[in-house]
Amino acid sequence: MNRQIIHMDLDSFFVSVERLLDSSLNGKPVIIGGTSDRGVVASCSYEARQFGVHSAMPSRMAKQLCPQAIFVRGDMDSYSRHSNVVTKIIEERAPLVEKASIDEHYIDITGMDRFIKNSMLWSHELRESIIKETGLPISFGLSVNKTVSKVATGEAKPSGEKRVDAGIEKLFLAPLSIKKIPGIGGKTFTLLRNMGIEKVETIQQMPLPMIQRVLGENGQSIWKKANGIDNNPVQPYSEQKSMSSETTFDKDTTDIEQLRRVLIKMIEKLAFDLRKSKKVTGCVTLKLRYSDFQTHTFQTKVAYTASDHVLLDKILELFKKNYSRRVLIRLIGIKFSNLVSGFTQINLFDDSEEMINLYQSMDKIRKRFGFKAIMKSINLKVKNDS
Repeated sequence: MNRQIIHMDLDSFFVSVERLLDSSLNGKPVIIGGTSDRGVVASCSYEARQFGVHSAMPSRMAKQLCPQAIFVRGDMDSYSRHSNVVTKIIEERAPLVEKASIDEHYIDITGMDRFIKNSMLWSHELRESIIKETGLPISFGLSVNKTVSKVATGEAKPSGEKRVDAGIEKLFLAPLSIKKIPGIGGKTFTLLRNMGIEKVETIQQMPLPMIQRVLGENGQSIWKKANGIDNNPVQPYSEQKSMSSETTFDKDTTDIEQLRRVLIKMIEKLAFDLRKSKKVTGCVTLKLRYSDFQTHTFQTKVAYTASDHVLLDKILELFKKNYSRRVLIRLIGIKFSNLVSGFTQINLFDDSEEMINLYQSMDKIRKRFGFKAIMKSINLKVKNDS
């Protein structure tokens, strides 16, 4: 029995939500993200893309390319609510759903032939239901695996449908640009282009050992995807609600500087975990347990972010407001809650291009060499003490 995997992707999701909220934006080039010249584009409409604008581009460059564009700061809370509505519609109809990001889902309908006569028709009706109930445009691809379905969705956009029948995966992929293959990022694309490799067909024709020599350990994955081979299952959707960290001191303390250093270390590690998980938080909680075992928590909402400096300001503000050195501290902790998916790296609405580059560089080093490979200078004493 051939697998039947659907990939559904909301078209220009952030822009589409903004257009639902403000109809005057319809048909106009819209750019979501930092509104200052130091900001970064989080998303943009198809009208803006025609001028060369794309996500992660500096806002000042986007303004130069498309001066008539309307810039919108964006509201992650609103995007999350609309995303959850779409997820609920899909989960009510589909047997197995994986929410891959805030705007895309994988659906496994393998074996449903006994209940539905036509899998393409069923997928079409699901898409129509989403459009009717939410007003959001959505595209889908249907094939035997996740990779080919995702590529098919890209070929169906905007607001389209595409099926790739079993057995013709390689034929479908062959004439496409190598940048269509999931996992081929900017550096890999440039490397392959410099070798004269532009079409997926060329990778298909290359021996596996050769592509492995060129791309290292990622070579086998790229080669398999280019050949339409992907056995990865659709994982049932389960949203992580929070993440936390706490420290119990060997000796109860009122040392403000020690407490502050511990807080900074925990924030830095948790924020890195957020970005690694492609999540942002909308609520932070400070936990204090005193020497008499009384425990108090202090909570505040934040604009959705995964940036160390933003979260640090909020936590230290809570700490300063709610603690005096008169009482000994036994335990201190932090929790990030109201987590949502969707942003790669950090909050593109708030952070400057320079700040984003800094976080991306630090995260790259940590992913390769471990979290402690690079730390803020204020944490060096904490590191030496631990």
